[in-house]
Amino acid sequence: MIYSDFKGLKLSRLGFGCMRFASGSDGEIDQAKVNTMFDLAVEKGVNYFDTAYPYLGGKSEIAMAEALKKYPRESYYIADKFPGHSINQPIDNIKLFHLALKKCNTDYFDFYLLHNVNEWSVQKYESDEYHIIPDMLKMKEEGKIRHLGFSFHGGCELLEKFLDDHEGMFDFVQIQLNYLDWSLQDAKRKYEILTERGIGVWVMEPCRGGKLAVLNEENHAKLAALNPNASDASYAFRFLCGLPNVKVILSGMNEVSQVEDNLNTFETEKPLSEEERNTLFEIAEGMKKGVPCTACRYCCEGCPVQLDIPYLLSCYNDFKYAVSAVSSMRLDGLSKDKLPSACIGCGQCTHACPQSIDVPKALAELSEMYAKGPKWQDTAKGRSAAIVDDLSRAGSE
Repeated sequence: MIYSDFKGLKLSRLGFGCMRFASGSDGEIDQAKVNTMFDLAVEKGVNYFDTAYPYLGGKSEIAMAEALKKYPRESYYIADKFPGHSINQPIDNIKLFHLALKKCNTDYFDFYLLHNVNEWSVQKYESDEYHIIPDMLKMKEEGKIRHLGFSFHGGCELLEKFLDDHEGMFDFVQIQLNYLDWSLQDAKRKYEILTERGIGVWVMEPCRGGKLAVLNEENHAKLAALNPNASDASYAFRFLCGLPNVKVILSGMNEVSQVEDNLNTFETEKPLSEEERNTLFEIAEGMKKGVPCTACRYCCEGCPVQLDIPYLLSCYNDFKYAVSAVSSMRLDGLSKDKLPSACIGCGQCTHACPQSIDVPKALAELSEMYAKGPKWQDTAKGRSAAIVDDLSRAGSE
């Protein structure tokens, strides 16, 4: 197992993500399989395990704790997350935090994150009424959080602003990073922002929800020509291992075969050759379906309604690749006059664009996709109600 050093801690670069445990026909987590996967991972040196309050309907934390209970607490690191993006009313944050400790069978979290900071959820995380950040800092002062961070699904501008507004508060940040999002979601710039500030980078979605783990026949053939014995997923992980400030790479494993393949990849350093790296970027370019916006911002100077066009085109590319609630959240945080529907179609942006992007057309498409796509607010209502119920039950026990 290859390791990274983070503030004196020896962290396995492969982190076990606990979001996708396999379930049986009854919908219950297959605990025996989880135990087997964890035993294999621990035996080969994995010592970082990542869960979150909402994962698997609140069952992930319990399953993880069950699989780890045979091992000394000081032999592994637990990461959990506060679900601020899933609440729509102020709650007892401290009580929810302690409930998570109980479910994880621990007295403290080695790593604790504000879950899913983005343009929509940041309003709750920074709200005086919700009081989330002060409460988490209190838990850190009491030693119940060893390292505080946040997971992030927003744009570069918000990342810089959030770090500026809370300078020195966060030790690490978890971002969606892989060789496709390196340019598709400007993950390269996010990595650079964090590295320039001396903040450790944690990686989620290294295989883009499995899309880079099993490539189509044409792209798989390109990698097989380089090494017929290497899995598609191994290339995604090796790309990330080549980034020095990436401390932990999370993989949501739900099959023993996935654990075995990942352990083989992370057994020793296997730097990508220039040919391998170029091939990955060639594959990434072929997978993109959006527009080639470089965020030069020439289009913004003459926009009569002052839209942040590069940001909207970034959202457009997200939607074109895969419509999801996360894509919608990036737009949910905008006021009505900043949404793509506010575009008046004057075309000044297209004339100013060095790439000659038909911006009004793209924004019209984005507006339609956003209107038809999943709405996180609806999901949050259900999750928020479930959290309130959990707190109520905990209070009666």
